[in-house]
Amino acid sequence: MHSFRIPEFVADLGKKRIEGFPVEGFVYGEGPRQPKMMLIGEAPGETEALGGIPFTGRAGKELMKSLASIGLTREDVYITSAVRSRPYRYGQRKERDGTLTERKYNRPPTKLEILAHAPVLDFEIANVQPELIVTLGNVSLQRLIGKQAKVTELHGKSLNQPVRFLRELEDVEYGWTEETYTIIPTFHPASIFYRPSHRPSLESDWLEIGRILQERNEQKSSGKTEKIIIESRNMDGE
Repeated sequence: MHSFRIPEFVADLGKKRIEGFPVEGFVYGEGPRQPKMMLIGEAPGETEALGGIPFTGRAGKELMKSLASIGLTREDVYITSAVRSRPYRYGQRKERDGTLTERKYNRPPTKLEILAHAPVLDFEIANVQPELIVTLGNVSLQRLIGKQAKVTELHGKSLNQPVRFLRELEDVEYGWTEETYTIIPTFHPASIFYRPSHRPSLESDWLEIGRILQERNEQKSSGKTEKIIIESRNMDGE
């Protein structure tokens, strides 16, 4: 499979639109065109912002375990996020010697930051053409299907529907695509760090994702076999 990378004019647009917000860095999506699935996270963390590669920090290791549980690797999927720059806030940390130091901490992206990078994700969805979209957490789920969606209610379920996108760059409200996509919401891999009770649900969701992928592969194989049989019959004049 050929790899996909957004063109620089799309990246430049995303960087320009998010100027002035307390964010840093810019992380490109990564993976093949027409992959088995597209994974959409929330926003880069410190590790991702520094390295420029999505999901390479602590949460990324958990995500790789989830992929491995259904026989996939990073190379099989396209990984991206709703916001491409790391949203941060300043906070104080107490050092071992008792002194307080100020540092940057991750925070969830705001509605306006998500809107700023909406054209980047829109471009990826339209051009990567994933067979399946897996949203990781509420931010990416609500970015695609609206703020009424809750991962606690929808995780592990297969949704077939249009997704939200910006019709015009100056818009502040989303429209809906004509295309229908298959979306499976699940918890963000980082959620198990502060809510370990999510782990059984997360593992169950990934088994369901694997089952759906296997079912799709079998349907494709069956379709190819039927096509070969029909073509063979036509060649034999039957």
